[in-house]
Amino acid sequence: MRLGVIDVGSNTVHLLVIDAHPGAHPLPDYSHKVDLRLAEQLTPQGAISEEGAARLATFVQDCTEVAESRGVSELLGFATSAIRDATNTDEVLDRVRQASGVRLQVLSGENEARLTFLAARRWFGWSSGRLFLIDIGGGSLELGAGIDEEADAVASLPLGAGRLTRELAEHGDNPSEKTLKELRKRIRSQIATAHRSLAKVGEPHRVVGTSKTIRSLGRLCGAAPSAEGQHVPRSLARADLTAWVPKLAAMSPQERSSLPGISEARAPQMLAGAMVVEAVMELFDVEQLDICPWALREGFILRRMDGL
Repeated sequence: MRLGVIDVGSNTVHLLVIDAHPGAHPLPDYSHKVDLRLAEQLTPQGAISEEGAARLATFVQDCTEVAESRGVSELLGFATSAIRDATNTDEVLDRVRQASGVRLQVLSGENEARLTFLAARRWFGWSSGRLFLIDIGGGSLELGAGIDEEADAVASLPLGAGRLTRELAEHGDNPSEKTLKELRKRIRSQIATAHRSLAKVGEPHRVVGTSKTIRSLGRLCGAAPSAEGQHVPRSLARADLTAWVPKLAAMSPQERSSLPGISEARAPQMLAGAMVVEAVMELFDVEQLDICPWALREGFILRRMDGL
């Protein structure tokens, strides 16, 4: 069957059309996306703004037309942190449904972690043994650990790269050393709350990182460019990342966008993202992680395919 999935993230809204068959590799057919930055479309009361809700409804409606033109037989959609944490979630979902007919499923942080863990397990396979997953999005950080396809322990923390970047923006393009030190302390304190439950699963045989932020950091630290294809092994070493954090802190977003793997749209978030990933690797004593090209969207697709 041809399946369409609309992924409403904190930064990007993305329609992916795939050819899906039980037991087969999901084969991408078409991609349609836009940077809506919903997490930045919040009112002081924490609601998605009128403009943000309108733009989302319009884009999802566009997605239905694209899906129809591509021969999609089933169109699904899900939303993550930006919609989940908004104070007007139900109103935004109703607006999208009325405009497009699409009923977006709001995923909990735990479900995000479990679906992303499934994607990583399917990509790397059983031979990888016990996995430890690190996934950083715009609004939240997801962690997972386990030996099977279903994670034995997961955690979702409000440490997304976009969320923390908005906090840093209050201090200008180049936050002071004091501001960064305070943020670093808070990041580590929140990650530490999840350490015990994840560490109890056991020493991982493989540590995996997913998300655009981690892929960008990997490229910055020497991983192969995306043009070389999904199947080229890519990794991120903690020592390389640690060396880059102070350099990123000293740069403006414009300067970061000239670095390998960092787009203009993602450049503002790279410092906060690097600080979070570095903290996880330090607290869990990870020297190197392997970068997985599949993440939440693929996990959602795989779960649906399992039900066919």
